[in-house]
Amino acid sequence: MITAEAQPPKIPLVDLVANLKTIRPEIDSAIKSVVDSCYFVGAPIVKTFEQEFAAFIGTTHCVGVNSGTDALILAMKMLDIGPGDEVITQGNTFVATCLGASNNGATIILCDVDPRTATIDPSKIEALITSNTKAIIPVHLYGQSCDMDPIMEIARRHGLNVVEDAAQAHGAMYKGVRAGSIGDVGCFSFYPGKNLGAFGDGGAVCTNNDEVARRIVEWRSWGAKKKYVHEVKGGNSRLDSIQAAVLSVKLKYLDTWNEQRRTAAEEYSQRLALLSADWPTEIEFELPECIGTDPLRHVWHLFVIQINDRDQLLTFLHDNNVGAGIHYPVPIHLLGCYKNEMEHGSERLLQCTKSAPRLLSLPMFPEITLEQIERVCSLIHQYFTTIYVPAVQSCHK
Repeated sequence: MITAEAQPPKIPLVDLVANLKTIRPEIDSAIKSVVDSCYFVGAPIVKTFEQEFAAFIGTTHCVGVNSGTDALILAMKMLDIGPGDEVITQGNTFVATCLGASNNGATIILCDVDPRTATIDPSKIEALITSNTKAIIPVHLYGQSCDMDPIMEIARRHGLNVVEDAAQAHGAMYKGVRAGSIGDVGCFSFYPGKNLGAFGDGGAVCTNNDEVARRIVEWRSWGAKKKYVHEVKGGNSRLDSIQAAVLSVKLKYLDTWNEQRRTAAEEYSQRLALLSADWPTEIEFELPECIGTDPLRHVWHLFVIQINDRDQLLTFLHDNNVGAGIHYPVPIHLLGCYKNEMEHGSERLLQCTKSAPRLLSLPMFPEITLEQIERVCSLIHQYFTTIYVPAVQSCHK
């Protein structure tokens, strides 16, 4: 291990500081404009961003809300999904995907994933549909669009709603259209580390459904049709003005930043594929795949490899000042809040269960340099050629 005195600068999992430096004057100006106006909630900039993001995604409506979680909860609520209903989604997502249905009283039914993409396996959906099924939530995980054509065909044949969880896929494409515009509703998070991130929590619901959009607009402001006229029991779930101003600035750069992520992902893939040829044959190593012919399908929110001895490698990277991570260490069916509801979960979710202890997210952000990528790859190579091998040999003596 490199000594503390000799350690090079840290490579973070996500470098928000580097990102801010590229647009600081515009961000400062946008925030100052809101502060000078003292119009902190419901300012015109919120509507401006909603219009810009709707145009970017390709939907009629974008309704800004306070988080990606509330986007999912409100999408389910306004599609009238509730107690007694079942919602199908994948088992390897972040818990917020499932909470959108659960917090409306619906039951989550988990589907296994395609081992190549880690997104929901369309061939396994139909067997899970019952008379109580009301919706499918495909998750565009790690930045790659799900295979939406078969999902939409199944949904239409069975009369189901499709709610896209696009929290990790801002700008991803599927056959020429943006993720989040294909299903009945698309839900986005603007958490700071996302491809399009605010300076705090934020989210949006994108849809072509006029009624769903109208109901969410009312509900997010205490159910008010107009000020002090409350015809439904709503809540407080608005996107605030400063976050909208920040997002409006960043949106202009999103496609460029996504292209930089693609370049970084290609560098990782080429270097690791070459280096892994020297690793011991017992190491099971998988690079992430981008499936399909659309070069813009993946926006590489995360670069996730699968590898054995993951936890020891993660510790080694951290010891050497590399901020790798895990997305996600525990699949949904094994989480305490869902475990008792998921009978035979591990038997049905074979790929989710198998991959969970092998997932490792490497540093990924638009400003990552070739030198940083090379250092990460070299450290992984060093681990498997100088630490892993002697350890295995010692165990076999």
